Amino acid sequence: MADLAGKKATYEDLFDIPENMTGEIINGKLIVTPRPSPKHMVSTSALGAKIVPRYQFGEGGGPGGWLIVFEVEVRLGENTIVPDLAGWRKERFPKKLETNWIEVAPDWICEVLSPRTALRDRTEKMKIYAEHRVGYVWLIDPLNMTLEVFELKSSALVPAGVFGAKAKARIEPFTEIIIDLADLWLEDFPES
Repeated sequence: MADLAGKKATYEDLFDIPENMTGEIINGKLIVTPRPSPKHMVSTSALGAKIVPRYQFGEGGGPGGWLIVFEVEVRLGENTIVPDLAGWRKERFPKKLETNWIEVAPDWICEVLSPRTALRDRTEKMKIYAEHRVGYVWLIDPLNMTLEVFELKSSALVPAGVFGAKAKARIEPFTEIIIDLADLWLEDFPES
């Protein structure tokens, strides 16, 4: 792993982390976090299940035209980041991938916050996403049951809306569907 005495982390440092961990390189530092919690994964999976069929495959009269990927490595400058969900309009997605990462900045990113990652997601990562012109960033907080939307304006990601608990909303850039936030929270899943 990266030397703590100031050496910048390299991609090769990611090969030394345990398989049950997620590794990222943010501002030259190797960041290692445990795999997401069940609450976190329920939010990520439920959101993906709502967006992918209509926006990636054009099902149910959806517009298609997107490629949505779960936990993919995205290289933004010297940073290697693993957002929970990332989406590209198909015309912007690289036609040829020869590395383990994608070097084209996504059009949309969704980070599901956890107590261990929230500060980094809200500060360091948001700055990197703005610098690399990610059009929309969603921050989902499964503990507080909120979804915050940020939109790129000029060179900054600015707040564009906050939705909570059981709200039903059309949210940029996926306004052709209504997202029922109650479906994203583990607490709201019916018991068998």
